Order: sequence, then structure tokens, then C-alpha cells
Amino acid sequence: MAASGNPTASVGRSNVRIVVVGDQGTGKSSLIVSIATESFPENVPRVMPPTRLPADIYPDRVPITIIDTSSSPDNKAKLIGECQLADAIILTYACDRPATLDRLSTYWLPELRRLEVRVPVIVVGCKLDLRDEQQVSLEQVMSPIMQQYREIETCIECSALRQIQVPEVFYYAQKAVLHPTAPLFDQETQSLKARCIRALKRIFILCDNDKDGALSDAELNDFQPTEITGVKKVVQEKMPEGVNDRGLTLTGFLFLHALFIEKGRLETTWTVLRKFGYNDDLKLRDDLLPTSFKRAPDQCVELTEEALDFLKGIFAMFDIDSDGALRSAELEDLFSTAPESPWAESPYKDAAEKNVLGGLTLNGFLSEWALMTLLDPASSLANLVYIGYTGDPASAFTITRKRRVDRKRKVSQRNVVQCFVFGPKNAGKSALLNALIGRSFSEKYVPTTSECFAANFVDVPGVVKKALVMREIPEDGVKALLSNKESLAACDIAIFVHDSSDESSWKKTTELLVQVASHGENNGFEVPCLIVSAKDDLGPYQSAIQDSTRVSQDMGIETPIPVSIKLRDYNNVFRKIVTAAQNPHLSIPETEAGRNRKQYRRLVNRSLMFVSVGAAVAVVGLAAYRVYAARKNTSG
Repeated sequence: MAASGNPTASVGRSNVRIVVVGDQGTGKSSLIVSIATESFPENVPRVMPPTRLPADIYPDRVPITIIDTSSSPDNKAKLIGECQLADAIILTYACDRPATLDRLSTYWLPELRRLEVRVPVIVVGCKLDLRDEQQVSLEQVMSPIMQQYREIETCIECSALRQIQVPEVFYYAQKAVLHPTAPLFDQETQSLKARCIRALKRIFILCDNDKDGALSDAELNDFQPTEITGVKKVVQEKMPEGVNDRGLTLTGFLFLHALFIEKGRLETTWTVLRKFGYNDDLKLRDDLLPTSFKRAPDQCVELTEEALDFLKGIFAMFDIDSDGALRSAELEDLFSTAPESPWAESPYKDAAEKNVLGGLTLNGFLSEWALMTLLDPASSLANLVYIGYTGDPASAFTITRKRRVDRKRKVSQRNVVQCFVFGPKNAGKSALLNALIGRSFSEKYVPTTSECFAANFVDVPGVVKKALVMREIPEDGVKALLSNKESLAACDIAIFVHDSSDESSWKKTTELLVQVASHGENNGFEVPCLIVSAKDDLGPYQSAIQDSTRVSQDMGIETPIPVSIKLRDYNNVFRKIVTAAQNPHLSIPETEAGRNRKQYRRLVNRSLMFVSVGAAVAVVGLAAYRVYAARKNTSG
């Protein structure tokens, strides 16, 4: 799998900016003049102006801009600025001045770290022709330094006077940028990095056309023409399980690329990765994920039936033991061709239904996808592609109708319902989310400090099964949420949970209800609202029934729904939430201020109507008078 010469597009760059730094008198400027003119200069300026090397100087055909610097304290700010714009750093020392070599680890390398310059560093010993042969070898000196400073890509010594290894200096610097080691290989463990393995595994699967777990000679040749017999022989000698009677196995494929990298042939592996659309972060390039998710604030993105059918098939494929759930190992295997498992962290971790053994059920699997598509559709698309979806990305997603239109038409067509969950501390919000995903009730109270999610499918009679996404808003987070005018735009329904045995919990809940309702009225994003009376097993406080009836009547919403999560008496609360969301014109709370505004608008509209009628009568009267006057003049 030898790499061929790459056009500029294949490496994703139109220029490489190399900044040369080092102590004064170490040969920086002479090195630059030497590469540019292929000769040693007699008179060299203290600092060279920016120098551009043409594209055809190296096989990758990417032009290089070389920036010279001064180590003078007066030019420190300029030096820092140039380093922070660099794609790679060439750090020089003079072979005839050991003190300048010592300064690499005592000053320059720590300084680059302090400045947070995170680019490859090429250490270059200039003036090789003046080197004392009695000096310790470069490898002996640099080995401990390279162990400490992993950003050093390579070390090389050169002579501008004798034209020894000058082109190699800039070749290595360019190569470190275009074909970087860091994303692919862990120098400490001498092994491929996890993300590199995942990308190469995906490529292997895509090239294994007959899906027999090995790349045949024909598949290898289609993938990248090469000397197949020689490649397989090398793998078989070093790793027998890397080749079988059907061809090169995944183990052999990965071993081969590790071997390329160890031998310094990173361009071979990068050629393969870039051919399949990977960028330097080992993620697919943006131009390969073209779907636009432009939408209004009150529109959401959902998966289509085509995408859901694909996901159901993938679930069945990776459910090796056919127990109807994906164990951790099976789920990891499913996402082993993605840069990382997308659900390892919040908000997706533990957000969906699992069975008693901790396996993710099909409902839980599809719920996680519904949640990811709702919150981050671009990530959802990318992960669909990573795990093998080959259809048109546009056919995998649909953008919902605006909620304002749903309200006018008095029905919602959404298949994913987003429910914001408000309530004071210790009201039972988290318990309600846990109930949605089948998690057992816990007596231990753990305060929620940040937003968390739960998602599952809910059966509603006469309606297609809907995915319900519940988003818990901590009491302390309400102010920050409502500081955004469009914060309720994506909300299909809001519920307000209170501890039915605690009067103060009820009062705080009604205050939250008024805040949210006022926010919706003021910004044009009114949402249906329900009140949930949690901890019904504890019994209501003394005036609970009167208080809830009054608030429901005053604000024009349904009476609270009593539930006891502890006793598993859910009172069909999730079905009621989805049903209310499907009727977006109902259950919208009205504050006193909102009512007054409506009455005012009605009064203004009525006044305008009277004015309009009066004006119309006046116009008609004036026209009639003019006709009468005209006739009278004619008869006269």
C-alpha cells in the first residue's frame, strides 16, 4: 500500500507556515537563505523577511512559508506572535556551541509550552561542518529530551555551508504538519491510538466488499494498488494471524499501518485515511456531511422511518446473544468505527431504558438516537455515517413544522416530544425522569445541579408511538434558562412538579409556573403546561385541594396529576404529557398580566373597528354628496 504523490487537496492544506526560532548566532537565517537559494550566503541579514518555497519542491506539492525570528528581548512580543501562528517550529542550536543545545531544554522548549504552542517541533543542529567529532552523539543527547518533550517530531543536524541535509530539515517540518504522528501513534506505548484504530477499522469494513472478514487480493488492489504478495508476506512473518486463506485480516491491516508508522512512512497511512475523508482529528471532513439543519427556533430535527429502520437493523446485527438488549461490550463494538462512543458522557449517559442486566433495550437505543438528533443533529448524522449508513443524509432526517403553525392548526405532527421539567428542590423531578426509563425508586435524595435528560417511547391509544424526552431544569438554573428569549421555543410541553405534602413546595412551583408562563407570553413562545403532584403516598397538605383548584381555574390549565413514584402509581402521567403536547393550543396558562394585555388588544381592535366603520360611512356620505352636487349643477 505504497503512498502515491498527493495533490494539495488530499492533505487539506494550501500552505504550511514554518517558524524558525533559537538562540542568536545558531544559524537560523543562513539555513533559510540556503534552502531558498541552494547556496551559502556571504552576507546574511539579522532577520530574513518571510520566505516562500514553491509547491513543487517536495512530493506533497504544498508551498511553504518560512518565518525567521530574532531572539533579542526587544523582539519578544513579535517572536511570541509568530510562534502562535506557526504550523510547525524549527528549533535551532549550533553544533559547535554545546551551550545552545543545553538551552533547548532549559529555556526554549519550556517557553513554547508556557506559550501553549501546540505544534510539531523539529530540533535542528546547524553548522554541522564545525561539529567536534569528540562530542556525544545526537541520539544520546536528544533521547532523554524527546522523552520529556513529546512535541519534538524529529532531530536532525545540517550544514548550510556544505549543503548537507538542508532540504531534509524543511521536508521533515512539512511532513510533521501534513502527516502528523500525534493523532495516529502513541510514542510511549509504541502503538496505534484508539481513534486511529477506529478509523482504520471502518475503512477495512468498507473495503471488505464480500463481508468475509478479510481483504482479498482483488479488494486490496481496488482499495490501493500495491505489491500485494510482498505486503502479505511481511505481515505473515511478523504476525501470522494477520493473514488467512481469504486474505489480510483486520489484525493484519492494523499491524501493517503500525509498521508503516514505525518506519516513518506516515504519509502511507495518511493517504489511506484522507482517501476515505478523514481530517487531522480523525473525523470525517465537514464537506462529507453536507446536510444543512437550518431551522427556526421552534423547529426540531427528527429521524425518518428510513433511518429508524437502518438503526433497528444495526441493533439486531450487534445483539450477538439475541437477548433484545445491547450489553456494554456490544454497544462499544457497534460504535467501534466512530471516533468515540457518543453516549459515554452526559447528556446521553444513563438517559435511556436498560434491562436488569444493564443492557440497552431497543426502545432505549432508539430513544438515545432521538435525544441526540434533537440536541445535536450534526453529531447524529456523523455517527450514522460512522456506523455504516450509506444512504443520502437528507433522507435520514426531517425538520418539523413550526410550533406556532401547530398551534394554529390545533395539532402537532411531531414524533419526538420535548418536555421541560420544572420544580423546586426535592419535589420529585429526578424520580419522575427515572420512572420514564424504568429505573427503580430510591429513597436517597441527590440534588440535581445541572440539566439532565431521560428519553423513552410512550404508547398513546390511536396515535403512533411517540418518543418523550424529559429535560430536568434545576431550580437554580431557571433564571439562566429564561434569560434567553427563545429558551422555550424548542419546548413542546412544560410540567411543574411539586411535593404534594409540602405547602412551601407548592408555592415555589406556582411561582415557577407564573415565571415560565410570563416568559412565553412576552416572547411569543407559549407552551402547554401541566402540574404534577408528586409523593402522593405522603398525603396532601391541609389546603392542597383548594389551592390547586384555584390556580388551575385562574390560569386556565388542568388540575394537577397526582403520582407516587415510590408506589409505582404513575397515573398515566407520561401518556397525559404526550397527549397534551399533541394538542398545542390547549393547556396554555394565562397570567393576569397576559389577560390584561389580551383585553387591551381586544379593546384597541374594537376601537379601530369603530373608527374604520365611521371612516367608511364618512367616505360614502362624501361620495353621495358629490354626486348630488354634480346633478344639481347639471340641471341648473
